[in-house]
Amino acid sequence: MTDPAAAVFLGIIALATLVMATIQVGAIVFAARVAKRVNRLADQVEHEIKPLLTNLTEVSQHAVRASSLAVEQVERADRLFATVAERVDETFTLVQSAIIRPAREGRAVVSAVRAAVAAFRELRAARKRSKMDDEDALFIG
Repeated sequence: MTDPAAAVFLGIIALATLVMATIQVGAIVFAARVAKRVNRLADQVEHEIKPLLTNLTEVSQHAVRASSLAVEQVERADRLFATVAERVDETFTLVQSAIIRPAREGRAVVSAVRAAVAAFRELRAARKRSKMDDEDALFIG
C-alpha cells in the first residue's frame, strides 16, 4: 500500500465519507429542529383552538336550545290561532242564531202584518165599490 495514487484515492474516499457524514448530521439536526418547531406550533394551535372549540360547543348548545324554544313558540302560536279560529266560528254561529234567525222571523211577522193590512184595504175597497154600485143603481139620471 505504498502506492501514492491509492493513498490519494483513499484520502478522497475518506474526505467524501466525512462530507457525507457531516451533511447527514446537519440534515438530522435540521430535521430535529423542524420537528420541535412543528411540535410547538401544534401545541400552540391546540392551545388556541381548545377555547374556540369550547365556545363553539356552547354556541351550538345555545342554538339547539333557541331552536327548541322557537319550535315551542310556533306550536303555541298555532294552538292559539286554532283556538281563535274556533271561537270566531262559534261567535258567528251564535250571532247567526241570535240575530239572523229572529230577524227572519221578524221579517215573516212584518210580511204577515202587511198581508193583513193589504187584505183589510182590499176588503174596504171592495165594500166601497159595492156601495157605489148600489148607489149607482139608485141613481136616476
